[in-house]
Amino acid sequence: MKNLETIDADTLLGIPYEPLSFIVEDLLPQGLHLLAGAPKIGKSWLALWLCLRVAQGEPLWNFATKSCEVLYLCLEDSFQRIQSRLFDLTEVASPSLHFAVMAEQLHSGLVEQIEQFLWEHPATGLVVIDTLQRIRAAGNEANPYASDYRDIGVLKALADRHRIAVLLIHHLRKLNDDDPMNMISGTTGLSGATDSNFVLRRSKRRENTATLYCTGRDIPYRELSLEFDSEGHTWNLLSDDC
Repeated sequence: MKNLETIDADTLLGIPYEPLSFIVEDLLPQGLHLLAGAPKIGKSWLALWLCLRVAQGEPLWNFATKSCEVLYLCLEDSFQRIQSRLFDLTEVASPSLHFAVMAEQLHSGLVEQIEQFLWEHPATGLVVIDTLQRIRAAGNEANPYASDYRDIGVLKALADRHRIAVLLIHHLRKLNDDDPMNMISGTTGLSGATDSNFVLRRSKRRENTATLYCTGRDIPYRELSLEFDSEGHTWNLLSDDC
């Protein structure tokens, strides 16, 4: 039997750990994160705009970003569609933003592919996977919680090992709930094992407005009221309750 590896409090306080690094100040630190929303609500537009802002070192709404290289796995799109969306969002795109439309699945080579990219692009600080379901094989229906927790654990370890932020794009359940976090599709093995969860939920009053609910271990809870600009294809910030 292997003994527990322990550390006493006095020794722990003397270890000079690197401080937590934020890709988006007060909103997206290094670690594993989940952005969930209903189909066609505009999650991919938000994710692409986030990637552009980070790659260019430009603020995301009122939040400063840390300029770095970005990998966006657009696994439900083609390069042609991504090009079209880029033209809608910007006239000058950054060479620091990289795209892939095909990748291996979890436990079948995906982590190795991402690590190879990180080795070739050591300045990478953000990886976006759109969508989580595209990289997952059929789960163990006898124990879906264990399957969810295992898959998230692999991606969490990847983010922590390389001190990067990994953002997973995911879906919501169809049933409403007073707590938006309970609407994230899957078991609590998904949302409970991440560092932060974001839910984009459309307002009932106006079709082009939504609330981004943000919660996590290293960020304060906040609700961002957003409005989608159908001409510019961006989500504009209306208010921040934090």
